[in-house]
Amino acid sequence: MDDYTPHLSPKPVDLTPESVAAPDVSAAAADVQEMAAEIPAAADFTSHDLATQMVAKLCHDFISPAGAIMSGLDLLDDPSAQDMRQEALNLIAASAKKMVTLVHFARVAFGASNSAEAFSGGQLNKILGDVFSTMRAQLDFAIDGNLIFPKAAARALLNLGLIAGNSLPTGGTARLEARFSDDGIRLIAESRGPRARLKAEATEGLKGLPLSDGLAGQWIQPHWLYATVQEAGGTLEFRADTDALFFEINLPAA
Repeated sequence: MDDYTPHLSPKPVDLTPESVAAPDVSAAAADVQEMAAEIPAAADFTSHDLATQMVAKLCHDFISPAGAIMSGLDLLDDPSAQDMRQEALNLIAASAKKMVTLVHFARVAFGASNSAEAFSGGQLNKILGDVFSTMRAQLDFAIDGNLIFPKAAARALLNLGLIAGNSLPTGGTARLEARFSDDGIRLIAESRGPRARLKAEATEGLKGLPLSDGLAGQWIQPHWLYATVQEAGGTLEFRADTDALFFEINLPAA
């Protein structure tokens, strides 16, 4: 994926053989980037605008694996490329797996996910683990798999985990913790690794600020986390240290 968005940055593994042409998605990506670049001023920002930016981000995320699947199918249909049949099948399988991972994550982290009102720690660990398998960072999910998270807390945890992982562009470990009490739920994330950092767009998003400059795709998901926490009546804090970032979310008891 290009610099439009840091979401689900791929590991440095080339799934496409050198002889396989990369899918031509530049025009579609440009359309999505242009649409997402039009962030309205703070006074004019509405829930519709937020939804528009989120749809643009998801479309951009889905373009890469969808295009790779089409490239693999084209190879299977090409009589002159039958010697690459196994490579094509491998490409299709890997890209389909990534697509399912993206959709499953988005369904809970961004969507209504009406099939469940709560999620176990084990379910959330599986969702995030699949996402981290496409990233350079490692996940340390230090949360009891039997804990039950209400929908708002589950959504916040998934988005927090993604941000913690994306803040480690060259690798490292993102550790997640959750503490339940009579007052509510505390979610804690620590990102440790060389060059651990938040881009300016992500910082603005986490503070609930409109995008002042930069790429909308790097702003919308942090802003979505901010909005999720605010809607639940909670607080979100974060700070940076040398090669480390610290996040804390406090959600009140329902």
